[in-house]
Amino acid sequence: MKELIRIGTRGSRLAMWQAHEVQKQLEAAFEGLKTEVVVIQTKGDKILDVALSKIGDKGLFTKEIEQALLDGGIDLAVHSLKDMPTELPEGLQLAGVLPRGEVRDVFLSRDGRRLHDFSGNDKVGTSSLRRQSQLLNHYPYLQLVDIRGNVQSRIQKMQDGYCEGLIMAGAGIQRLGLEDLITEYLPISTMLPAVSQGAVCFQIREDDEEIWPFVEAISDGSTWQRVMAERAFLRTLEGGCQVPIACYTELHDGLMEIQGLVASLDGTKLLREKCICMPDEATELAIELAEKLLASGGEALLKEIRGA
Repeated sequence: MKELIRIGTRGSRLAMWQAHEVQKQLEAAFEGLKTEVVVIQTKGDKILDVALSKIGDKGLFTKEIEQALLDGGIDLAVHSLKDMPTELPEGLQLAGVLPRGEVRDVFLSRDGRRLHDFSGNDKVGTSSLRRQSQLLNHYPYLQLVDIRGNVQSRIQKMQDGYCEGLIMAGAGIQRLGLEDLITEYLPISTMLPAVSQGAVCFQIREDDEEIWPFVEAISDGSTWQRVMAERAFLRTLEGGCQVPIACYTELHDGLMEIQGLVASLDGTKLLREKCICMPDEATELAIELAEKLLASGGEALLKEIRGA
């Protein structure tokens, strides 16, 4: 059995929180195990002045870490699962997830106003087309501005006057202990989350059988079932950061509810469907839900967006 596990991660405070949480849980589950966190800079960490949708998002925050995993420089990669492309490099696989954190997006404002108090004179920062389209669907008068950088730098830009408000993932704000800055949590009915938002995943080499007992011991089965269904939805739509797609699953009384969304960039067209199924059918039904959205106008919407 392995005596040392090297954990690869990005270097932001949030990424380090995720890696250290995995490190803590591994060491708690296996007495005497040694772990080491290895920081790796990715392309997404270097390019901060271009919108995500204009860069291309396949492996933007993962490719360099995955290469280190393939090369044997690390034994385990820790990622925010919503950053992971649906197609992984040959020789690598997802092997588990921590229990899911907050799934909702949150609104932060400089002066404590809530989103519905904003006017057409106010700027709201977001780096996500998914958030942009849903915001404009509910608040078409808002001025949306692109904003990049880690959690703290985006908040600082807002406080320096770049924008009056920010939309961000609630899980990241909570994990950094910045809940006091949250003006409001946006309901799922207003802002359907990104696929696997709030989930931290582990990635390993397919041929590394020694690592399996470690990741299985700290992986959460319920979260895994939910996020795999959401990723099947995304894979069917061939989506990512370049298109406004959302999907969210939730367990109610032993049943799985799946909600999916495809929208136009300006928010004027928003297709949203849901279904309820047994948990072991979730992946299959998520694919069917995606196909239903495609057939009801989603395919034309996505073609238009990709063409633009």
